[in-house]
Amino acid sequence: MNALANSKHPPASSRRWKILLINANRCTTPEPVFPLGLAHLSAALGKSGHEVDWLDWLIEGEHFENLLLERRPDLIGISVRNIDDVLIRRQETFVDGLSALVGMIHQKLGCPVVLGGSGFSILPRELMELTGADFGVVGEGEAALPALLEALERKVGYGTIPGLVFRHDAGISVNGRDRHSFEDEMLQADLRPEVTTQYLRKGGALNLQTQRGCACRCCYCTYPVIEGTRHRSRAVEAVIGEFEQLEKLGAQYAFVVDSVFNSSEAHVNEICEALVRRALKIRWGCFLRPQGLTQGTMQLLARAGLAHIEFGSDSFCDEVLEAYQKDFTFDDIRRSTELARGEDIDFCHFVIAGGPGETRTTLEIGFKNSKALGRPIIMVVPGMRIYPGTRLFKRALKERQLQRGTNLLEPAYYLAPGLSLDLLLELLKGFAAQSPNWVVGDFDPAYDGLVTRLRQRGVTGPLWSYFSTAQRLWPKTGAGGAG
Repeated sequence: MNALANSKHPPASSRRWKILLINANRCTTPEPVFPLGLAHLSAALGKSGHEVDWLDWLIEGEHFENLLLERRPDLIGISVRNIDDVLIRRQETFVDGLSALVGMIHQKLGCPVVLGGSGFSILPRELMELTGADFGVVGEGEAALPALLEALERKVGYGTIPGLVFRHDAGISVNGRDRHSFEDEMLQADLRPEVTTQYLRKGGALNLQTQRGCACRCCYCTYPVIEGTRHRSRAVEAVIGEFEQLEKLGAQYAFVVDSVFNSSEAHVNEICEALVRRALKIRWGCFLRPQGLTQGTMQLLARAGLAHIEFGSDSFCDEVLEAYQKDFTFDDIRRSTELARGEDIDFCHFVIAGGPGETRTTLEIGFKNSKALGRPIIMVVPGMRIYPGTRLFKRALKERQLQRGTNLLEPAYYLAPGLSLDLLLELLKGFAAQSPNWVVGDFDPAYDGLVTRLRQRGVTGPLWSYFSTAQRLWPKTGAGGAG
């Protein structure tokens, strides 16, 4: 039943709604991540004149349910950050508790529930059917959720809100989005000290976003599905203001969550030059595409405080890079590696083994090429998670690795024809045995204690090199669950 029909707490006619935003993310491996999307949504709702409260599962823990039942909101929004861990061996999912949570809210609070977040945006219809939620928002919620509140006041107009998912007599509708439904101006995130302090205390990462959207064509990636294919940069002063706020909150390190920070040279230059002028002490990390980087750009990044780079390289073989639709070559990867090392910036490469175009021969080429990189940390996972709306999804259907109509809430993975998971792991682990800079498989939960100790000692930023050392010293544990 739609909770609107049986609401114990109907919204006031003054249009000032009491909104409770819930961060339902329970994943703490390798560390808890601050709910940035929820913080931007909170800012937009506050600007619209609504009263906004938060409840975070990772902070409240065992007190979560009691605190939830103490609230008397007019509407609850639940952020679904991830569907699963995208790891073929573990296949841990993060949506199993959503149905019970929504059911409890309907039964005990009687208010409507709206689902959102990046995970929801990938599989909106499936999650609506699974949970029984009243509404959902695909993509950005800063405009859609205030518009929904207005529609709820009038009890009409759901079909005109871009990205809204709603129920009706015929089933579930998912409104389409066009470029005008994407907000070009993101408000400063609502970085509540009582929340950020807890994340910092637990060793979690605080983060910020300088742009949305992704024009890259990577065959497996959901960024274009969630945020659109056009890079939309925030105002430079707004970004710098957020850096300053993070520093004032006590963060020594922050991560920029853009799909790729170097979407353009102009974007990098504007942000970094402003950071240099402001002379902030906070260090930061980001995703970089290993292409189009110059010595001047890398020097500017270092001067602006960039401490860690995560290169989305995906493969060290040109044939596979082409099949993955990466639009760069191994020579680009090698050059980017040299530039980062030249400025003494810590970095690692992420690799997805076994995707389209992969063979035993291409793996051997990748192994050989990796030796030319000077032994950086290389994080490699076997198999490529299939999500709807991606080019990989279409390929998997064409190759009959996936049946049309498959519910992808249950993780499904692509492995190139001719490769089995056992063979892939045998080859990867065999090479890693002689090249310990390759960290193969999943993050091992046994490393949780190591993470805690390092954070207690004041170590900030990614811990790739520590995991590589742990894998070498304790190979049975350090294999990351891949053995």
